[in-house]
Amino acid sequence: MAFNKSLAGYFDDLQHIGIPTDDLSKTVAFWEKLGFKMLGNFDTDNQGNEVVFMQYAHLTLEIWTGDGAVRKTGAINHISLNTSDADAAYKAAKEAGFTMKEDEVQHLDFWQHGIKFFNIEGPNAETIEFCEIVK
Repeated sequence: MAFNKSLAGYFDDLQHIGIPTDDLSKTVAFWEKLGFKMLGNFDTDNQGNEVVFMQYAHLTLEIWTGDGAVRKTGAINHISLNTSDADAAYKAAKEAGFTMKEDEVQHLDFWQHGIKFFNIEGPNAETIEFCEIVK
């Protein structure tokens, strides 16, 4: 069977916006003051780094330590698009000629069954993530 589905057919919404921080508690407090609620808090390594997901209405933020805050305008690390099939989306992105930032779909143990994701590079060196929360 020929593969002809465009990458646009593999995501249905914004999933989250990624923001690195040097001070997780201060950053969480800032977003809580704006009305965001914490959805999850995960250990990312054995060195004390963490990732927190916060949500307000339809907007979810991923905030993490370990990569350092950029501290200038445009410092958002990535936007993430929600996909239900990261493997097929990866194949579509690769076939469409997008600049891939990984050699394969990545996995992390976030949420109950983990996530699968990959990143492409936009025309201004921005990172666009395609993320599947495994059900």
